[in-house]
Parts: sequence; structure tokens; C-alpha cells
Amino acid sequence: MTEQQHSPSQGFERGTDGPKVIVVGVDGSDSSLRAAAYAGGLARRQRALLAIVYVQPVMSAGAALGAPVAETTDAIAEDIVAEIRDATERMKGIFDVRWEFHTFRGDPYSGLVKAADELKADAVVVGASEQAGHRIIGSVAIRLVKAGRWPVTVVP
Repeated sequence: MTEQQHSPSQGFERGTDGPKVIVVGVDGSDSSLRAAAYAGGLARRQRALLAIVYVQPVMSAGAALGAPVAETTDAIAEDIVAEIRDATERMKGIFDVRWEFHTFRGDPYSGLVKAADELKADAVVVGASEQAGHRIIGSVAIRLVKAGRWPVTVVP
């Protein structure tokens, strides 16, 4: 004979019914777009909000030399949003996913941490780094996993 105990609900508890907010980091790279597609499928199946985050790099050296850094990163963000909207329209009626697009400024790790905190993320999805130097100093994905604050999925 088995005995089950049921305790009254203690209110909101993160992660008890599956993720409600899934944050995915995108930067326009192939791996980040694969991560967005994976996160979109996860959000659809879980009926979660997909928070797509682009972290605009702050390049003070480039700005000091007169490079139009802010305009360039704004253009990248606009291109990513346009690509996501196009994909959403193509899938309309087949797959419906609630999504939002957010931009943050800073380095990718700090920007994603801030986004996940502010958006109360239940999960974070990122693409695997395609840069060779990250094997030495650590990728954003590894740093997010080591932070241990959310479940992190790294998409190749």
C-alpha cells in the first residue's frame, strides 16, 4: 500500500509546471539561429513565452575612433527581428509561439544574465560558440552553466 501526502499550494514556485519563460540568446550567427529554432519548439510545446535576446556589444574603442558602433548594432538587432518576424509569418497557423524581442547592451554573458534575471527566466538556450578562442577563455554557454542559476541548453 502506498500513501501520498498532499500539501496546500505555497504560491508561486519557479519551475514546477515546466518553463514559463525561455530566454534564447541570438547574435545572427548560425548556431544562435539554431538555438532560437530549438527554443521556439520548446516554447511551443511548453506553451511558454519565448524571450529572444540580442546583446548589443559596447565597443568604446571603436566609438572613440569614430566608428558608428551603435548604428551598426542597432541594424543587426533590426535584421534579427525582421528574420524572426518572417519565420513567424511563414509558420502562422501551423505553429504558434508567443515571443518577445529584447535588446540589452554589454558583453554577451552579462547581458544574458541581466535578461534572464529581469525576465524571470526558467530556462536559457544559447548556441555553441563558433570562436576558437573560447576553448581557452570559456564561452558564454560555459559561463552560464557555471553560474548555476537556470537550466542551460547549448545547441550545436
